[in-house]
Amino acid sequence: MMQMFRIDSNAAHACRHHIVSSTALETLHSVHAASQQGGKQTDLKMLSGWPVNMWLWILLTFIMPLLTSAYSEKERAQELMDRFPLIDGHNDLPLKIRVYYNNRLSQIDLQKISKAATDIYRLRAGSVQTQMFAAYVPCGAQEKDAVMLTLEQIDLVRRMCNKAQDLELVTTYDDLTNSMMKQKIACLISIEGGHSIDSSLAVLRMFYELGVRSMSLTHNCNTPWAETSTDLYGVFQRENNSLTPFGKSVVEEMNRLGMIVDLSHSSWETASAALKHSRAPVIFSHSSSHSICDNKRNVPDWLLRELEQKNGLIMVNLYSKFISCGKDANISDVADHFDHIKKIIGAKSIGIGGDFDGADSFPQGLQDVSKYPALIQELLKRNWSEQDLADVLRRNFLRVFKEVENVRDNSKHLIPSEDQIPSEKVKNLCRLDRQNPILQRSISGAKFILPNLYLMSSLLLFSSIFMNK
Repeated sequence: MMQMFRIDSNAAHACRHHIVSSTALETLHSVHAASQQGGKQTDLKMLSGWPVNMWLWILLTFIMPLLTSAYSEKERAQELMDRFPLIDGHNDLPLKIRVYYNNRLSQIDLQKISKAATDIYRLRAGSVQTQMFAAYVPCGAQEKDAVMLTLEQIDLVRRMCNKAQDLELVTTYDDLTNSMMKQKIACLISIEGGHSIDSSLAVLRMFYELGVRSMSLTHNCNTPWAETSTDLYGVFQRENNSLTPFGKSVVEEMNRLGMIVDLSHSSWETASAALKHSRAPVIFSHSSSHSICDNKRNVPDWLLRELEQKNGLIMVNLYSKFISCGKDANISDVADHFDHIKKIIGAKSIGIGGDFDGADSFPQGLQDVSKYPALIQELLKRNWSEQDLADVLRRNFLRVFKEVENVRDNSKHLIPSEDQIPSEKVKNLCRLDRQNPILQRSISGAKFILPNLYLMSSLLLFSSIFMNK
């Protein structure tokens, strides 16, 4: 029976703490009331009479926790990112350089670029150690000069990363990890949109030789072999939203080469088909959670589960339209996407793909690449472990990149694919007839020559008749 009346020491401490707290609060109330009557002099007189332990209690109870909490979370975020600097899955700085400077690097100081959200100074400030730069060309170039424009963007990224001492072009897992030890910012090249290869596996292979290590199957337009998530362009419409046989050949060749298959911008059906067909893990380089923001560019939970089963990766996009569905967004809104995806598939399937310089609005507090530590700080506040955040920042992408290379290494017995898409599927009037280009040239020439021969013959005939008269 005596045990029922024992008071736990923590409970006793809590009681004493409550008594002191009540006394302190009553004293503070008295000081405030007296200050209202007698002004600052009365206020100071009463405060000077407080015992030292009362001052100590106020300091420890109210002031220090606030200062320590803010300081520790900020410092923890920065310290964590110093040890595990970010690999960012998507950035459109090359597009900004084309738009504003026509790809003339001689007009740009890469340390500070006023018309962009990305430069070397801010990449350093944001603890970004690896940046995937997109070689993007608009969908309007499909069936026209998409290949040439893509080559120009690849050339731009290569020149940019060779020009600056802080940057280094990397093409392998080992290159990437070594660049960190050299304190370099690693540049990876991705192609944003399968229309850039003009439905040619030979073009895909040549892009790989130039350093491209990732390609999204679509951008905002369908290709003849894959479907997009949007309806902005009414091209290559099909009843089946999945991959065509040639689309599967594209995925197979990317696996053989060691090029990461990127499903951002693809329709859910195309993404699911690619996930099932790929022998290597795939990524969504800049997509968010459809359950949090129901934009078709985001990924639904059922597709996230398929991604997890394939050991893939979703790199969360920060574009406000995909975070809060058009409303003004903040860091907390972004963290909601991370929390939800973690709940569905765990932290080992999550990365970050900011999409800076590829969109026009970003959450308050995350306006450029220098602000990434604020996001990590918010996730620490939400009790994300440092191990989980190390995975999100870096280790998940490294795992995927390594597994993609392993599939490549295990595919050395395979020869380069010679699959070709049927000409009637492409419907590109700018293409030469590949069946018999010499005959086509002769026939097309004849079409021009023959009418002129008839005209000349007629003129000669009329001339001879006239002369005879």
